[in-house]
Amino acid sequence: MDEQQWLTAAFEEHRPHLRAVAYRMLGSSSDAEDAVQEAWIRLDRTDVTGVDNLRGWLTTVVARVSLNHLRARQRRREGPLDVHLPELVLGPAVGRDPEEEAVVADSVGLALLVVLDSLTPAERLAFVLHDVFAVPFEEIAPLLERTPAAARQLASRARRRVREAGPAPDVGLAAQREVVDAFFAAGRNGSFDQLIAVLHPDVTLRVDVGAAAATVDNITTGATAVARRARMFADARLRVHPVTVNGAAGVVVLDAGRPVSVMGFTVVAGRIVTIDVLRDPERLDRLDLAGLHLAD
Repeated sequence: MDEQQWLTAAFEEHRPHLRAVAYRMLGSSSDAEDAVQEAWIRLDRTDVTGVDNLRGWLTTVVARVSLNHLRARQRRREGPLDVHLPELVLGPAVGRDPEEEAVVADSVGLALLVVLDSLTPAERLAFVLHDVFAVPFEEIAPLLERTPAAARQLASRARRRVREAGPAPDVGLAAQREVVDAFFAAGRNGSFDQLIAVLHPDVTLRVDVGAAAATVDNITTGATAVARRARMFADARLRVHPVTVNGAAGVVVLDAGRPVSVMGFTVVAGRIVTIDVLRDPERLDRLDLAGLHLAD
C-alpha cells in the first residue's frame, strides 16, 4: 500500500466520527458532508508525516471549518420574527432499512438542535467538542483563540442552556406515537379537553414558514393557546401521514396528496412539550420524501 492509499484508508476510517462532529456542530447533513470533504482536501494537501494523532488533527480541521460556517450563518441570520427550524431528518414510521436506521441514529433530536442553534458559535464548538466528544479544553482553546479557562466557561454556559431546555424526551417511539395520535384524534374530534390532556402546560409551538412570510404568530406557548391552533386539523381535506422526524414521532401533513407541512413532536413524560412545524414551501420542496410512501 502506497502513501496515498494509506491516507485514503485512514481518512475513510475516521469519516463517521468526522461526520458526527460536523453534524452536531452544524445541524445539517449536507453542510456536515461539505465540512468533511473540506477536511479531506486539506489532508490531501498537507504533509502529515509528523502528525501523531491523525483523528485528532482531522477533528480539529472539521471543527475549524464548522466554526467558520457557523459564524457566516450567524451573520446571515434573519430578524427576531423569523423562526428557522434546524434540518429535519425524516424516516418511515416503521420498517426502516439499515441505511435509514444509520441516518436516524446519526441525527440529533429537534429539541436539542434548537437549543444548539441558540448558542454562539464559540459556545457550540466548546460544548460539542468537550461534552459530546471529550476533546480537552487545552485543544479547544486554540481553535477559539481563547485560554483553556475561557473555553471551559463557554462550554459551561452552553451546558446550562441545554439543561434549562428541560428534561430529556421520552425514548420509546411507540409511546411517543400514541401521544401524537391522541393529539390528532382530539383535534379531529374538536375535543378541547382531550387536546389539553396531551399537551404540557408550557408547550411551545414553533412554525417555520420561511423568512419572507415570518409573522408574530410563528411561536405560540401554553396549552390553551396551542390547543386552539390545533383545531385546524379538523379540516377534512388534510391527511396526516406518520413518519419519524429526527428519530422521534412526527407526521407529514398532506392536502390533496401534496405535502404542506412536516411536524416534529417532543414528548416528555407522556405529554407534548414542543411541536415544530415546517411550512416553508422552499424547504419542503428540498426534503427527501422518497421511501415514506406518502401516496399509500
